[in-house]
Amino acid sequence: MSERILLRGGRVVDPGRGVDAVQDVLLADGTVVSVAPGIEAAEGTHVLDCDGQVVCPGLIDVHVHLREPGEEHKETIATGAESAVAGGFTSICAMPNTDPPIDDPAAVGFVAAEGRRAGFARVYPVGCISAGRAGERLALVGEMVDEGAVAITDDGSPVMNSGLMRLALEYAQAFGIPVADHPEDVGLSANGQMNEGIVSSRLGLAGKPNAAEDIHIVRDLLLAELTGGHIHLQHVSTSFGVASIRRAKERGVRVTAEASPHHLVLTHEAVEGYRTDAKMNPPLRTQEDVDAVRAGVADGTLDTIATDHAPHHYDEKEAAFADAPNGIVGLETALGVVLTRVVGEGVIDLPTMIDRMSCQPARAFGLPGGTLAEGSPADVTVFDPTATWTVDPGAFRSKSRNSPFTGWELTGRPTTTIVGGRVVWSG
Repeated sequence: MSERILLRGGRVVDPGRGVDAVQDVLLADGTVVSVAPGIEAAEGTHVLDCDGQVVCPGLIDVHVHLREPGEEHKETIATGAESAVAGGFTSICAMPNTDPPIDDPAAVGFVAAEGRRAGFARVYPVGCISAGRAGERLALVGEMVDEGAVAITDDGSPVMNSGLMRLALEYAQAFGIPVADHPEDVGLSANGQMNEGIVSSRLGLAGKPNAAEDIHIVRDLLLAELTGGHIHLQHVSTSFGVASIRRAKERGVRVTAEASPHHLVLTHEAVEGYRTDAKMNPPLRTQEDVDAVRAGVADGTLDTIATDHAPHHYDEKEAAFADAPNGIVGLETALGVVLTRVVGEGVIDLPTMIDRMSCQPARAFGLPGGTLAEGSPADVTVFDPTATWTVDPGAFRSKSRNSPFTGWELTGRPTTTIVGGRVVWSG
């Protein structure tokens, strides 16, 4: 049951409405009732003192791997949703590269139901583009949307068949959903273990060139322009890719795109010592690429910041570098990393960060939230922008610990996460 909550005296930042001021926020019956200074607390209202803290629309992550069904030893829908609220996220979109994949209405319904059962963050299923993620024929898109799918993607694998991607972009328009793609030409990246460059040469590891990502980004932009469909480009990591998306937006192409926190702050040098916690796909790239991704987030070319939370069991990541899986956990470090290393270094200001982590993700995937307007869902993130803490994966709510940020000193962390008018996490 939701309760009547008054968030008193915080810095309310609601970029979509141009609000950045010390105000109160009143929540009741699962919705935002009022945002104004000096709201009186009626009897029975739970009052939270937010002095010195930021109150904003709940953070939304459109790219999360929850591993259920099939790999529950890494993460479950419940543990992932709990990890999300511990990181300040009120809504997450679950990627479909599970075992079996989320490629039919029953599987979509399962993810949605388990998300509701968990009772933490809102969990929005994303269905597959292709049946079985095999890249051969279109999945049951309409039926999956009817069961709650908010987008389609074969994430973890690119759609190599351009004709199938064209069909997906055409078909998805009937349902008003984006087609998200993992841009990678596997003919160029096959067997690659990290970014192709001086570090891969020094370590003797096969590399993935930027061109593998760039070629697919250009193809997807051309297909979106051809069809009028909405393409969402996932985890963009190259300077050429950012520039290509910028030019496409200038031409009026319907494209949204995301940057992951790790691609905003880490380079391929993090792999030194064969650190498997720095192994991911797309790989960490050069400083030039990092600078371009940061600039893309700053000017809105990359609309969203999304974690690409990818949990793996300890034993899997402890393998030889070539055998270890790609991916890192990110839900519980994203806010601190972005506040410390992106906002703190002057790349963007705090309202822009909230826009990229709440308002724009809601718009990109057509989700409720991303605003504190009266009548909107009472999904709210409260964080202390001055709190300092050390990343300790042993304290994560996630089942997995694979983080390249272990031991980092960060400034800024969530204190209260409210979903549907219920306090689901406080710390």
